[in-house]
Amino acid sequence: MLVKATTATALSICLSILGPTVSVSAATLEGVVTTSAGQPVNGAMVTVFSANRMRKQTVFTNPEGRYLVVVDYEGQLTVRARASSFVDQTQTVSIDEAESQTIDLTLAAFESDLDRSNALPASAHLTTLPWRDAEERAPFVAQCNYCHQVGNPLTRGKRSAKSWAESIEKMEGYMAIVTDEQVERFSKVLSAGFDGEPIDVVQTHDASPELAHAKIEEWLVGDGMSFIHDADVGEDGKLYGVDEGHDVVWVLDPRTNVVEKYPLPESDLPVGGLFSGAALPIGIFTGKHGPHSMAQAQDGRFWITNALSATLMSFDPETKAFKVYEIGEDALYPHTIRIDPKGIVWFTIAVSNQVGRFDPATETFTLLQLPHNGFWRWVADVFFPTLLKYSARSPRENKHVDLSAHKMMSGVEYDDLFNLPYGIDINPKDGSVWYAKLYGNMLGHVDPETLEITEYETPLKGPRRPRFDADGILWIPSFDESALLRFDPTTGEFKTYPLPTLSPDEYETPYALNVHPETGDVWMTSNMSDRILRFIPKEERFISYPSPTRVTWLRDLTFTKDGKVCSSSSNLPAYAIEDGLPSFICVDPAGADKDRARASSARR
Repeated sequence: MLVKATTATALSICLSILGPTVSVSAATLEGVVTTSAGQPVNGAMVTVFSANRMRKQTVFTNPEGRYLVVVDYEGQLTVRARASSFVDQTQTVSIDEAESQTIDLTLAAFESDLDRSNALPASAHLTTLPWRDAEERAPFVAQCNYCHQVGNPLTRGKRSAKSWAESIEKMEGYMAIVTDEQVERFSKVLSAGFDGEPIDVVQTHDASPELAHAKIEEWLVGDGMSFIHDADVGEDGKLYGVDEGHDVVWVLDPRTNVVEKYPLPESDLPVGGLFSGAALPIGIFTGKHGPHSMAQAQDGRFWITNALSATLMSFDPETKAFKVYEIGEDALYPHTIRIDPKGIVWFTIAVSNQVGRFDPATETFTLLQLPHNGFWRWVADVFFPTLLKYSARSPRENKHVDLSAHKMMSGVEYDDLFNLPYGIDINPKDGSVWYAKLYGNMLGHVDPETLEITEYETPLKGPRRPRFDADGILWIPSFDESALLRFDPTTGEFKTYPLPTLSPDEYETPYALNVHPETGDVWMTSNMSDRILRFIPKEERFISYPSPTRVTWLRDLTFTKDGKVCSSSSNLPAYAIEDGLPSFICVDPAGADKDRARASSARR
């Protein structure tokens, strides 16, 4: 089926929600950030918001508290300084033409314990939950943290255990696999821990020297219910993002700041697709396809996995045409997608424990059933599609949950029931395909010629979305155990690096990572603490880049040709994000240096 975007469906295909398409003259803002006592603040975030607040650019102060930022928008702008343990300081400035303005900002300490507590990220608030031990907490980390923060302002309000249980039951419709006993225990812990009182947690933000060189830019897109799951940088330099919540492809041109919106083709499925019997995503999503992951082929087409409709889709950025391919064979929830050097499209199929292979030249699929790794996982692989079809007869009622083995059989939990093949990548050394099983705690190898499968057990739980470096080393985020794993396929050896946290009792949930093709640095998400982490393998050192936006939840990471690392910020729901909307976000490790050079050149 071939569908082209038309004037009627485009709605405003050239939807410039971010400002004029003609670039304005650049303005330079610079100054010093100090405390009330006159001491310079190192590592403070200075953010400049556009007049319509749909764009923002952020730099970090140096040890002398100085900053400089060059912005290309004008009008009534807001400048904000933010640093840990201090109240935000904001100031408005009018920019009508290219000019340089000095804006010094003074930060004062919080006057109340509650205000200081409310400014802490979710990771700090999670430390107050009264778990008996790490073992009891483990299923909560795995099942209640994977699509949004727990502990942010939306999710830490004072509530009864009954109210928490109702929320957890909704999340069960979106594949949260918890027993009845865990629902009861989680609800009591959340009700006791999130009591509305200020918390006494001291976080340590180490301002690395690299911060003063960096710049972060954000573009807000979509609405409060958008769920821009993955983003990619096209060969044309534009940012592309798939909105799983609304069946939309968003396209941002960072040079003109124009945002385009392309709705996916209609589907005969009900809202929620094959998962229409679930309470979620129906309560949030309006789409039927659920576009999830994307990758661009050498011919320029993007290939997209549609998680809810179990289809593969191509999108041509030149013609704006979509083409839909039914996967079939009871495939459920096609997930992460990658393309090998021969142009073959590989993708995980999470819920049905498969890896898909698609040849665009012949338009044919090969589905690989992965090892079941246990009796109950075999049961889920075989019978879960039937349960979903039964559940669809009662939309939004989660009928499949009540009939699942983890509800009916004592001792069966999430890591007994599903394998959940999740991330996938291609080894640049030999073209082999590797995948990670999130619940099975396995790495799998697929020989691209013979399709033979070999699996390796990982030393830590929750391997999520791994990536290869140029030398054929596989880097893996351990979502459940707050760590980075290094795996050498030639030796089969693992090495573990615990992630840095902001206080001793915190944990991180590293969702995804990517390896810069030139520097070899590993960039990874740090979603509970509103940060991006950068790991330098040669030095075995982490660098932390704080996000200027509270409730930053990043997905797949991708690189621009000039060295930026970009992603989509897509907490579910998006209205929980500080700005109320999802965004494209790019970190330029040398962005502040470029601004200083640009300002110096303009002054000469």
